[in-house]
Amino acid sequence: MDVTEIMKVLPHRYPILLVDRVLECDDKEHIVAIKNLAATEPYFQGHFPDNPIMPGVYQLEAMAQVAGILLNKVTQREGDVAYFLAVDNARFRKVLRPGDQLLIKVSMLRSRMSMCRCHGEITVDGEVACEADLLFGRKD
Repeated sequence: MDVTEIMKVLPHRYPILLVDRVLECDDKEHIVAIKNLAATEPYFQGHFPDNPIMPGVYQLEAMAQVAGILLNKVTQREGDVAYFLAVDNARFRKVLRPGDQLLIKVSMLRSRMSMCRCHGEITVDGEVACEADLLFGRKD
C-alpha cells in the first residue's frame, strides 16, 4: 500500500500520519510497514534542535497506526478508528534520527469482541529500536 491507499484506511493526516508504505499485510494477524524519517519532521524542530531524535511517543504512535491498518483490514472497516487504550512492556533501545528508515512490524496477539492486543516492533538496519504491546478498542 502506498500513502494514498493508507489514507483510505486510516483517518490520520499530516503532520501526524506516521506510515509511508505498507510492505506486507496478511489481513489477519501480521503487517510490515515503513516510515522514512526526514529532517523536516515537525517534532525534530523542538526535540532537539541541535541533536534531533524521534520522541518515544511518536514511535509508539507509528506502531499504533500500523496496528490500526491491520485492525481495519481484519474487521473490514476501513476508515474506522481503533482507539489506542494502553501500552505495556514498552522498551526504547536505539535513538532514531533523521535519515533512518523504520521497519515497523505488528502482530495480532489476541482479539475479543471490540478489544485487540498487538505486539509492535520497530527496527532500523536490522537492529531493534523500540517494542511494545498495544491494546486497542472500538466503539460499536
